[in-house]
Amino acid sequence: MMEHELERLSQDAGDWLASRGHTLATAESCTGGWIAEVITATSGSSAWFDRGWVTYSNDAKQEMLGVRAATLAEHGAVSEAVVREMAEGALARSNASHAIAVSGVAGPTGGSPEKPVGTVWIAWASRAGMTLAELHRFDGSREAVRRQTVTRALEALPQLPLTRT
Repeated sequence: MMEHELERLSQDAGDWLASRGHTLATAESCTGGWIAEVITATSGSSAWFDRGWVTYSNDAKQEMLGVRAATLAEHGAVSEAVVREMAEGALARSNASHAIAVSGVAGPTGGSPEKPVGTVWIAWASRAGMTLAELHRFDGSREAVRRQTVTRALEALPQLPLTRT
């Protein structure tokens, strides 16, 4: 059931992007490339998917996406500031018109009182200069948190106001 849901969400996102002549890049931490995997499992995605990064460590976020060390030090990897810099860095380092970035605590360890297991930040950015971010507190196992992150990242893309009017 859920695999079909992910396939549908990927196809819907792809249809939305392709119908506008847009493309997508991904910058993933807690999902470990799962968003890119779902996208590339979609037939025809090469027309609208540019590239993706798995930046699990802070060093990778800095080196590959240009996330500032000061941002990581001040806010931590699981934060609005970092996920926004990840999305904007993916745009700056790709040919894509849109980017999705995710960073979170998938668990079962690694949580804190401020950022318990299930805390995930998702950001969407566009070349139109719009970056939006959402905080989520997902429930369940590590796989459940990651799956919910992938689902939300893809389902929201076609619904967000990422272009200036």
